[in-house]
Amino acid sequence: MASLVDLNPGPFVLLTQGSASSPRPFLPPSRYSHHPHSPHQLQSRQQPLLSCLLTESNTWTVLQKIQEEMTALNADSDVKVIILTGAGRAFCSGVDLTAAQDVFKGDVKNREIDPVIQMEACTKPIIGAINGFAVTAGFEIALACDILVASKDAKFIDTHCKFGIFPSWGLSQKLPRIIGLNRAKEISWSAKPLDAITAERWGLVNKVVESREVLEAAIGVGEDIIKNQQDMVVRYKGVINDGFKLSLGDGAVLEKVSSMYSPLVGGVLEASLHQDLGCEDGSKYMLM
Repeated sequence: MASLVDLNPGPFVLLTQGSASSPRPFLPPSRYSHHPHSPHQLQSRQQPLLSCLLTESNTWTVLQKIQEEMTALNADSDVKVIILTGAGRAFCSGVDLTAAQDVFKGDVKNREIDPVIQMEACTKPIIGAINGFAVTAGFEIALACDILVASKDAKFIDTHCKFGIFPSWGLSQKLPRIIGLNRAKEISWSAKPLDAITAERWGLVNKVVESREVLEAAIGVGEDIIKNQQDMVVRYKGVINDGFKLSLGDGAVLEKVSSMYSPLVGGVLEASLHQDLGCEDGSKYMLM
């Protein structure tokens, strides 16, 4: 796959795939973090792995760029894993109060330009490399990732109650399901930081590493993923995420429906398997 064109000017630094015949060394964050607003084109160490880096900027425009990039990367068959991280001292410091006014305008509630919805709709695994503070909107961006690798200095902060702004990207629903109801209430109502070590103990973060190692660790996770059958990874992500929204019984039905398709035997096993399966809550799933 040819390397992507640098955004110029743009809020993203992209780690892109280059020619396999002329690989360039991977550059750690210290080599570019002091140029958060300058376009750079670096290469990842592995062809199918693409990393998309946030800057420290906390405007709505930057968050819209996440949506644009996720939409493009999801459509790119050469991309297997996406790594999202901060290019400075923070993963994402949220949206400033001026930009927050734009977030609540009617036009930005369009699903097509909502960054979290586009992240959730992305079929590729998204690894969040949390290299610093993930604050409010940044916390919600982190929660939209599939796997989180955090530095020891990382902190998650929900300031919605502090500033009187209601969450709209799923934080109030996702966080209790991940760390537990009472813990989530304390974190959100107190607006106190949740440190990385505690976040790992509570199940929010997959692993915690030294600050200088966070991106390397995330890439290591990505490399483990791309060793496997990617069609199954995509389908497995879908059934986990969709099933998480259902009761256990309905989730089991969804898994059974999904298991009826196998790329190893050339697709759908029998034409008769094309049928609607009703679930307890009245929803239906079509095996296609």
